[in-house]
Amino acid sequence: MSSLPRPDITWFHSFDFGDGETISGIKALEILRKEADLIFDDDLSGKSVLDIGAWDGFFSFEAERRGASRVVATDHFIWSGPGWANRSGFDYIHQRLDSKVEAIDADIVDLPGLNLGQFDIVLFLGVFYHLKDPYVGLETAAQMCGDHLIVETATALPRQKLPAMRLYAPGELGNDNTNFWAPNIPALKLMLTSFGFGRTSFSALSSSHRHPLNARMLPPDAEATHRTIAHAWR
Repeated sequence: MSSLPRPDITWFHSFDFGDGETISGIKALEILRKEADLIFDDDLSGKSVLDIGAWDGFFSFEAERRGASRVVATDHFIWSGPGWANRSGFDYIHQRLDSKVEAIDADIVDLPGLNLGQFDIVLFLGVFYHLKDPYVGLETAAQMCGDHLIVETATALPRQKLPAMRLYAPGELGNDNTNFWAPNIPALKLMLTSFGFGRTSFSALSSSHRHPLNARMLPPDAEATHRTIAHAWR
């Protein structure tokens, strides 16, 4: 299987079209597929899905592939903001797949004013820790959600039982100046509960090695940052 070079596009997501063409982005396809199985743990048939912070759109197009009746992908920071990539990757995949995913260039705080209504499923993946005010961002995502909210984020402070968040110095987390916050799981659960979700579950990403959720005892590096998926239902 060959990979079609796209020197004009800076790819974050990877794709395999099943006909010999593949795209290798920063995030490997194997990891994306494993994450998709954790994220889409229910049948999507007939469901509406909102993907906040879609970037190249892997999870938007995956939701469509898994049977969602309507998928809306939104982004602004990457598509036309100060991010280091743009929307050309998403547009290429959209055309390549002859996709019906709707694309809206909008900042998260502007979404409630666009009269999009609520969605059965809202994806809030890799967004929380990039926001200077993540509480408001998560609350906005919750406002758009009628049933099932899925959050993927960096988490920290597993030894702290009280709800808390860690603030990072510029470049400290992932050598990225746009990474600011990582909540602990009690804080994430409290926020989701406060936003009207009656049931929550938390799991570790397979790529997050030695995650405290998978350990009988906290490992020596328990204060490290890990990647966590939160599912929340109304």
